[in-house]
Amino acid sequence: MTDTRPAWDPKQYDLFEAERFRAVRELLRRLPADFEPDEIWDLGCGGGRDAAGLKRWRPEARVHGLDSSEAMLAQAQARRDEVDWRLGGIADWTPERPVDLILANASLQWLPDHDTLLRRLAGTLAPGGVLAVQMPIAHETRHHVIMRQVADEGPWAKALAGVHRIAPLLSAEAYYAVLSETCESIDIWTTTYLQVLRQPNAVLEWMKGTALRPYLAALEDPIMRQAYLDALGARLSEAFPRRADGVTLMPFPRLFLVARRR
Repeated sequence: MTDTRPAWDPKQYDLFEAERFRAVRELLRRLPADFEPDEIWDLGCGGGRDAAGLKRWRPEARVHGLDSSEAMLAQAQARRDEVDWRLGGIADWTPERPVDLILANASLQWLPDHDTLLRRLAGTLAPGGVLAVQMPIAHETRHHVIMRQVADEGPWAKALAGVHRIAPLLSAEAYYAVLSETCESIDIWTTTYLQVLRQPNAVLEWMKGTALRPYLAALEDPIMRQAYLDALGARLSEAFPRRADGVTLMPFPRLFLVARRR
């Protein structure tokens, strides 16, 4: 499988900041009421918004933000909040001390072998520590299916054949089984948001900030890249037509979990 690691574009990602922020806000509301973490890690911190918010919530805590994108981390480092920003990948992350709170907001879906991954993350928690995760259930969504279909059909198919694709998540029951080995008070739920998007070519623009990144990185020929985007945009516009009021509606399910270590 081709190792496509395209650079994140903070400007493109932030086009839908309000829509993306809603899920993590709802995740953090489910933290235990008596929870006062001192060692906090935001894994896949992106532009640093969530880590900065955690620092404001717990100003006396040690808050760390980890991300593999230099562009995203540069945006985070421009913030005035006293957060320890680290460049690195979640797969290689090893904390220096037991962690009270791990936040992984829309980041773990890019990584394989969630059985092993969740065991490892839970194993870094201090007693009473919390793992809080939010992941899009993206693989089965209509826009992701269309993205893969168009990639497999056109003259770009050979170039895209080995691109890393987001795999299906485990079932909620499977995540519970893994976490129950070391954690208690395990709360797992799913929500489907009906995203109300007002931008032109809204679904395509949404995907360019996240899921399309590996595809666009693999298409080095700009003419071929634009041809793929044009074909995909046409298919997405058919599947998600823009309403007369200018709104495009896109259902998007997400999985949440909050688990506290014994």
